[in-house]
Amino acid sequence: MKVGIYCHNSDEGADALDVARLAEQLGFESFFCAEHTHIPVLRESPYPMPPWEMPRGHFRMLDPFVTLSAAAAVTDRIKLGTAICLIVCRDPILLAKTTASLDLLSRGRLLLGVGAGWNLEEMANHGTNPKTRTRLMGERIRAIKEIWTKDEAEFHGEFVDFDPIYSWPKPVQKPYPPVLIGGGGPTVIDRVIGFGDGWLPGHQKDLDALGEKIAELHVRSEEAGRGRLPVTIMMGHARYFADYARIGAERVIVEIPTGEFPEVRAMMTSLAEAMRRYEADNEHA
Repeated sequence: MKVGIYCHNSDEGADALDVARLAEQLGFESFFCAEHTHIPVLRESPYPMPPWEMPRGHFRMLDPFVTLSAAAAVTDRIKLGTAICLIVCRDPILLAKTTASLDLLSRGRLLLGVGAGWNLEEMANHGTNPKTRTRLMGERIRAIKEIWTKDEAEFHGEFVDFDPIYSWPKPVQKPYPPVLIGGGGPTVIDRVIGFGDGWLPGHQKDLDALGEKIAELHVRSEEAGRGRLPVTIMMGHARYFADYARIGAERVIVEIPTGEFPEVRAMMTSLAEAMRRYEADNEHA
């Protein structure tokens, strides 16, 4: 099981590029950052995770693709991911070009984690109807994959509609960068199998229940001819590394809270030690 780092990508605290460089130096497999385009001042949508109050970093996020492009320039090997990109807030033609450009410039290191989002007011400001956001997400992902893989791409759907277009560059990864579907609702496995290349659930207290969902995903994806679709657990904890592997996760990404760099460096160094202990304990597993 691979271990990555997740950061809020804030303009406060440690510089995200310093975090990305350190993550590579310490041997982490991947560096992920999140996205909020903005936070509406008047908001009724509740923050969906403990401690149920939105962290300050959510208000101050840099654009994830700008950060990941800069991170690509100061690293050599570490994979670069979004957790998550709010695809319902982004134009699919522009996002196809942005992501393909990043995959090209990073020499094939992009992992595109996407989700429909929870902040209803935020997506509404982008013209997205919250009631149809999951259908919109599916169409945008399919349309982006068409642009990534076709010289003359076209798409005709309920929400996304364009006649044949030229759009380069194309991604380095073939057929395209993995699209990891975030979320944990009752129909998430349908979405992962339908238009994703992996699942991106959050850490849950009941890991056995999460393991049952992962097993269901693996069975259903094999039956659908998709093979074994990988699972990346977000907001993971080092003390559960062995449990994540036991229930079938291929990757876990651990959040590094916003803080000054000396504090962040100490936290990441401790996490790297825990990762190496896990790897040593499971070397011959």
